[in-house]
Amino acid sequence: MILEILKMTIRPIQIEDNHQIANVIRTVFISDNYPKTGTAFADEQLDFMFETYNKPKSIYYIVEESGRIIGGAGISQLENSIENICELQKMYFLQEARGKGIGMEMILKCLAKANEFGFEKCYLETLPEMLNAQILYKKVGFEYLCEPLGETGHSSCPVWMIKELFNGFNV
Repeated sequence: MILEILKMTIRPIQIEDNHQIANVIRTVFISDNYPKTGTAFADEQLDFMFETYNKPKSIYYIVEESGRIIGGAGISQLENSIENICELQKMYFLQEARGKGIGMEMILKCLAKANEFGFEKCYLETLPEMLNAQILYKKVGFEYLCEPLGETGHSSCPVWMIKELFNGFNV
């Protein structure tokens, strides 16, 4: 498993990555038959990910293998929230990238950056059928919520989770 991860590069998004990461996210939704409306699939910023995350207290990471983008994840201020909460956003991986520890690596990288940015909590929304992702989220300390926070526009994502962040957070 470690050898497989070492072949991959995790780095901040660049403008030339916009098309590839949008294609990765759309491919995941299509191949896994996830809802296309009320999810990240329909987000206007999907084709402009570099521009979306090119602002203070925001970052999006790309997972690249042999020059090809195979996944990504990011954090940014929770939309329409006045609280000091970030959101773990658009964490998707092609089928070939799953089960190799990349998801855990990306979550830890995003949470470390959220902590560095000074956020107090990290929120996420997901689909009920994304059970493996939920297991991973629980492993790093996310807990289920009874209602959504902010106004993300992801009406088809009825699973909401949150994690308290601390300076030097624990997993």
